[in-house]
Amino acid sequence: MRLFIRVFLLLQIIALPVRAQYIVQGVVTDSLTREPLPYTSVYLKGTTEGGMTDDKGVFFFKTYRPEARLVISAVGYNEYTRLIHPARGERIKVALAPTTYALNEVVVKPKRERYKKKNNPAVEFVRKMIEHRDDYSPDERDFWQRERYEKMTFAINNFDSVKQQKWLYRKFKFLTDYVDTSAVTGKPVLAVSNRELLATDYYRKSPHSEKQWVKARRQAGVDEMLSQQGMEQAISVTMTDVDIYQNNITLFTNKFVSPLSSLGPSFYKYYLMDTLTVAGKPCVDLTFVPFNSESFGFTGHLYVMLDSTYFVRRVVMNFPQKINLNFVDYMKIEQDFDRAEDGTRQLMNESITTEFKLVDNSDGIYAKRDVYYRNYAYEPTADALQAFRKPEKVIEGMDSSAHSDAYWDANRLAEVSKKETSVDKMMAQLRSYPVYYWTEKVLKVLFTGYIPAPKEKAPLFYIGMMNTTISGNALEGVRVRAGGMTTAWLNPHLFGRGYVAYGFRDERVKGLAELEYSFHKKKEYANEFPIHSLKLRYLSDVNQYGQHYLYTSQDNVFLALKRQKDDRIGYQRKAELTYTNEFHSGFSFQVTTRLRKDESSHLIPFIRQDEDKSFVKSISTSELELKLRYAPNEKFFQTQWNRFPVSLDAPVFTLTHTMAAKGVLGGDYTYHYTEAGFQKRFWFSAFGYTDVILKAGKVWNKVPFPLLIIPNANLSYTIQPESYSLMNAMEFMNDEYASWDVTYFLNGFLFNRIPLLKKLKWREVLSCRGIYGNLSDKNNPEFSEGLFAFPAGSTTMGHTPYVEVGVGVENILKVLRVDYVWRLTYRDLPNIDKSGLRISLHMTF
Repeated sequence: MRLFIRVFLLLQIIALPVRAQYIVQGVVTDSLTREPLPYTSVYLKGTTEGGMTDDKGVFFFKTYRPEARLVISAVGYNEYTRLIHPARGERIKVALAPTTYALNEVVVKPKRERYKKKNNPAVEFVRKMIEHRDDYSPDERDFWQRERYEKMTFAINNFDSVKQQKWLYRKFKFLTDYVDTSAVTGKPVLAVSNRELLATDYYRKSPHSEKQWVKARRQAGVDEMLSQQGMEQAISVTMTDVDIYQNNITLFTNKFVSPLSSLGPSFYKYYLMDTLTVAGKPCVDLTFVPFNSESFGFTGHLYVMLDSTYFVRRVVMNFPQKINLNFVDYMKIEQDFDRAEDGTRQLMNESITTEFKLVDNSDGIYAKRDVYYRNYAYEPTADALQAFRKPEKVIEGMDSSAHSDAYWDANRLAEVSKKETSVDKMMAQLRSYPVYYWTEKVLKVLFTGYIPAPKEKAPLFYIGMMNTTISGNALEGVRVRAGGMTTAWLNPHLFGRGYVAYGFRDERVKGLAELEYSFHKKKEYANEFPIHSLKLRYLSDVNQYGQHYLYTSQDNVFLALKRQKDDRIGYQRKAELTYTNEFHSGFSFQVTTRLRKDESSHLIPFIRQDEDKSFVKSISTSELELKLRYAPNEKFFQTQWNRFPVSLDAPVFTLTHTMAAKGVLGGDYTYHYTEAGFQKRFWFSAFGYTDVILKAGKVWNKVPFPLLIIPNANLSYTIQPESYSLMNAMEFMNDEYASWDVTYFLNGFLFNRIPLLKKLKWREVLSCRGIYGNLSDKNNPEFSEGLFAFPAGSTTMGHTPYVEVGVGVENILKVLRVDYVWRLTYRDLPNIDKSGLRISLHMTF
């Protein structure tokens, strides 16, 4: 008997590896919306075998059973049961049917193929909700405040044992000590960035004001290489607070149609589903899905209380699977609401879970932003009154980042795992490895354009910009440049910046020297908002007439390739003293005194239009300039040397006046120049948006052409804002003008409806730029003596404006925009481009 048992066990052991193993795989979708159902329970009945669907609704697991009963279940859906035969290797497709709901004895059943808005109880129900969406709104109260705790985590998704076999992870075996489990997907994740915020939000209805008083903030992770102020602004327009009661919801720098938008019944299909109990209260499940799944909207559920108040107790919604949105593979928003004693709506919890993927078939990055609100109050406190007296919208002390772990443990409004808050320790270990340390250093240079010195964490000095190290033009030939700038870690009030450049053809040294005193103590860089400073600046460099690049340097190596010969170049020297003051209201002003000298070159000679045709080496002006700017609620990404708007929703008004006096400090001319501008993005909800830039200006006196208005020509093959892609440099001379730059981004509104094109996720762009200019006789050398002759190829405008239009496609391979541009007027002038192809790297969600 013992021998038999031993032989039997031996046979079992031998037979085990060759026993047939079958794969159970398939996909689960919503029968109503046809969208995949992520994280749905899938298992074999009576066993422990099974799992959950992934973010695409796909499930996969192994079994030895040749036959079993498959069970698929999800909240709000009828349970699905089916006998399967894994040995057959079939791919299972299951469409779960939402449960039905009876309202006023009318049963609404989801029949997607015969949806009608007319006489649809769900649509009528939604219209009532829209009518009553401001009922019990906290913003209808005179005042409210609440405590806020916010945490945000970025993590490498699905960080499992398979990855450990790769060389990168073999080098950093200690990373497994920091691996956590996602509360959403149940998969292992490795946090690479963690942010926490403790603050109090304040609201006042009249006069309207919203404030946030930051008590504590901390962050750690790979994004430390970027400006912290800039990152805060970038995050604030990508994963920001969500208000379903607005017509549009801003996420990932785009506008999405809210399910409670006044446009909702025309944009969404609505269905009344099952009754559920949410927080002990009976609610109806209102399901919604866009008519067009590629449009910028949501699919999801609103759980609405059945007490005639149309109060939304809970929100669960996500992006449609086919939405024309880049890098966001999955997104889920969850909100929970409660009521105050008088019925006022109170948002208690908000969660946004996102999976980002740069390319398909990768695990990507998992991001989760959780916000907890507590202790609502509706009577102003002493702290609230103090907050409203402060000018800034976000009030934050210099010591907000200096709190201990004990402080955070005592004041968080929610529990966090130790692995979530140990990113700083993990990063310290990573940076102790040379391979990671130098990789991070190189990436930082690529992202910022600067090399930090002498240390990485709090550099005293930045060397750069690196993309201007070598360039070239027709006057200088090959040009080399080296420079740098100081930071607040050297001195939080005093900043220096400069560079030295040399042209091998003209054999001339150029440079910039700048010293700025900030009246505000800075955290990182001199140009942090708000600027209140006094700056002394001296510049001696080339002047590329009619070419002004607004968001990059003129000697950027990537602009070296030109469509036309770049031969409209002279020299310029400027000594300036500038006082700048920015206010939290969005208003700012700048006063500059300037000594300016324009020097001629063999490319741009100054030849006086008189009997002698005399050559003038240079002209000098002594100027006083006043700039006024108003941009309420403006948000921008902060870099070491510049600001880039992350949202153009805020209107920007500018007014500038420059005056010069003859005989003062060597000035050769008296003149006045006035310019006004307006810029704004206009959203059309599901139909895209339009960026509009309008400007007008006038020179009031008789001056030579270096002081006239020269339209901004773009000689590169790149797409540049506020410049003309088919105009030659110095082609037109004006002393008054009015211009427009209008670009309409359709966000795939047309392509999303074309079967073949919608898979490419391309987006349409239409543009029109133009300028109407005039040159008065007093500034025209043909009619007025003493002026300089215009360079060859320069002319004046007639009664017809210069206009160019473009048709483009963006989002090609997610990063490329291509425009074809036509010149509509002044097409008979010599040596001009009538049309052309222009490109740019345009990464956007």
